[in-house]
Amino acid sequence: MKTDDLIGLLARGAFAVEAGGVRRRYAMALGWGVSGTLLLMLFWLGVRPDMARAVLLPMFWVKLGFLATLLAGALVAALRLSRPGVPMGRVALAVVAPVLAMWLLAAFTLLGAASGERAALLLGMSWSVCPFYIAALSMPAFIAALWAMRGLAPTRPVLAGAASGLLSGAIGALAYSLYCPEMAAPFIGIWYLLGMMIPVVLGGVLGRRLLRW
Repeated sequence: MKTDDLIGLLARGAFAVEAGGVRRRYAMALGWGVSGTLLLMLFWLGVRPDMARAVLLPMFWVKLGFLATLLAGALVAALRLSRPGVPMGRVALAVVAPVLAMWLLAAFTLLGAASGERAALLLGMSWSVCPFYIAALSMPAFIAALWAMRGLAPTRPVLAGAASGLLSGAIGALAYSLYCPEMAAPFIGIWYLLGMMIPVVLGGVLGRRLLRW
């Protein structure tokens, strides 16, 4: 669809999307996506056996807060990209800020550690599988998020697909955090983020085709 045609249709109200309709569609999609991701995590990986002790550690909540903040930023981005003409505002800052905060914490952690401990802080015990577990767990939410976006009116398909990928990646990472014992900031800042970037890239690639009018 050409830009002039789109403007004409919007002016006549043919493609008007009410904000309430957008939120309802995303609420439905997130309900199914989160449920699917949690069920996949529980049946595939399970919950870490030391959860009762883990919840007493500050870094456990720092990790959850980091991922929840990313999820919130990605959701706002997806909601805005679902409708034509809605400005992004400071959404990019809301997404980048928690990443920079985690990297800053990771830098302080590494600087304060002995040289022989830094490799363990960076790699942990599961660096080779962590990104792929997160990406796999994000797939139910990824499908749901793309379904929600495809039924609306995105005019920036690549960005819309990437936002859907970040939303689902954050959901997958949150679910994985209930299983993963890694809590070092350098590990989270690298391997968790890499796991979330897999559905972001996939969403951008698929968005070019699936979300184009």
